[in-house]
Amino acid sequence: MKILFRLKARDNFQTVDIPKGYSAEKLYGDYEDRYDNPVLLAKINNKYKELTAELYEGDRVELLDIKNQGANLVHQNSLSLLYCVAIRNLFGDCRVNIDNSLNQGLYTKVTRELSDREIASVSEEMRRLAEADMPIKAVDKGIYELDGYREKSCLLMVPSTGYLKCFEVRKYKKGVLLRFPLPGDPKKIPEYRDQPRLYEAFEEQSRWNELLGVDYVEDLNRLIEKGDSRELIMLSEALHEKKIAEIADMIKSGQKRIILIAGPSSSGKTTFARRLCVQLKVNGMDALYLGTDDYFVDREDTPLDENGEPNYEGLDAIDTELFNSNMNDLLSGKSVDLPTFNFITGVKEFGKRITRIEPGQPIVIEGIHGLNDKMTLQIPSEEKFKIYISPLTQLNIDPHTRIPTTDERILRRMVRDHQFRNNDAKGTISDWPKVRAGEDKNIFPYNSQADVLFNSYHVYEIAVLKKYAKPMLEAISQEEPEYAEARRLLSFLDFFVDIEDESAILSNSIIREFIGGSVYVD
Repeated sequence: MKILFRLKARDNFQTVDIPKGYSAEKLYGDYEDRYDNPVLLAKINNKYKELTAELYEGDRVELLDIKNQGANLVHQNSLSLLYCVAIRNLFGDCRVNIDNSLNQGLYTKVTRELSDREIASVSEEMRRLAEADMPIKAVDKGIYELDGYREKSCLLMVPSTGYLKCFEVRKYKKGVLLRFPLPGDPKKIPEYRDQPRLYEAFEEQSRWNELLGVDYVEDLNRLIEKGDSRELIMLSEALHEKKIAEIADMIKSGQKRIILIAGPSSSGKTTFARRLCVQLKVNGMDALYLGTDDYFVDREDTPLDENGEPNYEGLDAIDTELFNSNMNDLLSGKSVDLPTFNFITGVKEFGKRITRIEPGQPIVIEGIHGLNDKMTLQIPSEEKFKIYISPLTQLNIDPHTRIPTTDERILRRMVRDHQFRNNDAKGTISDWPKVRAGEDKNIFPYNSQADVLFNSYHVYEIAVLKKYAKPMLEAISQEEPEYAEARRLLSFLDFFVDIEDESAILSNSIIREFIGGSVYVD
């Protein structure tokens, strides 16, 4: 029997002979020594399939490791199952919630508080199960079984526990961290970095969700179907406004003048920055708003990445000397000729923005490197106030199935790209791995340096984004390589009921930055 097999992403498909009844896992066994990292998922005819999937004549097959988003989620889902089984084996039917990503892993809560010794025993039990290479069986549609424990899951799984040998379990706050390799380095547990601001933001969102009456997607759907979405939207927007006002008060009381805002793609940085300026003005502080894109080095001086392509995401792409000089001159009361970057000619232009600020007047600066001290090395630390912004999803499909923040953001970006940047869903999905790699290098390592974290997530937003994103994703044909990821996102959107009437969403809402109708974004 002949199939078409592509070993590496950049290779062409080659014809391979395999026996009838061969699975993707057996094919992986034939080529395992050719892969740098363990394979966790198959892509067969541009559809994600578990490695246990049987192959048929003429199939086009690729094998995916943790660097692929679909495979990464399969790994996390399977590891979560292993974790739940270990807790069941040790402590009986304790309720386990997989809450959110945190500290380079997943933050979980167990209904009984576990001691350090008990957590160590959970790790030992997980390793015992992993070493035993026990099968993870699909016993029914969406029902998996491991060691007599059955779990309903809308996500795919690895074939057995032998694929799950690299993890760490440790106590954190009121819960437990389940840590694992990240896509950038799939063979080891990342260095531990505490993220207390992130923890606080997730806890705050949990309190907000409780106030809104939404713990799971089914709660959101019930409110929408009852016709209560308008009140939900207004409450969620009010919570955002209150938080932005609190941040403005902190800046006022601290007499900070350089306000640095950074966050990953599709966080809503522009809208947040503009709304913060409004709240600062309420406090008597008429802020100057700037973006760091005008400080790009001239295009001919842009550094190249490892593939020889221009790297606009790195700090070296910014003229930090000019930026620091301009900011310090403004702080000292001097008139400054601020640059305007011409994205057509690729050079900075001067003479268009001669600017001076008054004593005590703050500068609000939006840019991906705002939390990196190297960006503002020459600016006195007492002048700086750092804000990290990201949509931190605190809404689960069920206790063990969380909604990844990265899925939230790609939906936002997809809708915005289509609305305002003449880019289709296929292009957004294709660009996403490179976007994520840049974030892992330039943004996420610095979020712990923020003075405050603003969660730009709205509990209702996926129900609004769905009607924009769904037809775009459905337009991707099965012949295109982005089809598998499009189908994964569509299956995720199927859990949500649409909010058709979006009139309650204010014109200054962060969501308007993506769906249109924003007072701040053209």
